[in-house]
Amino acid sequence: MTFGGALLASAGSSRGDPARGAEVYQTKCGGCHSLDSNRVGPLHRGVVGRRAGSAPGFHYSKALSASRIVWTPTNLDRWLTAPTLMVPGTLMGFRLGSPQDRADVITYLAKNPTRPAQASRP
Repeated sequence: MTFGGALLASAGSSRGDPARGAEVYQTKCGGCHSLDSNRVGPLHRGVVGRRAGSAPGFHYSKALSASRIVWTPTNLDRWLTAPTLMVPGTLMGFRLGSPQDRADVITYLAKNPTRPAQASRP
């Protein structure tokens, strides 16, 4: 089955607008997620490139923890299109139906990598 196929190549590319993605993220994802803290859902800073089910301190479903998925732009697009089809048994049922919204959010997330370790202070 194909999930969001036409947009997979563009997710995270110049077709995604990170400023608009920040707005969409806050409006549609922000009730459950944050870049920097776990809420109902796990934190998202550094999600692009991270293994699913591995955000520190968050309790995931067994299905997602065992999935072995790495959150690439392609996998994030599939996930946001239909999470319960991608990983049956997941607890997330929210979908982001608009391909442009998905591209913008994924681009925004890609622009928010894991923070570098803080430099030690003298």
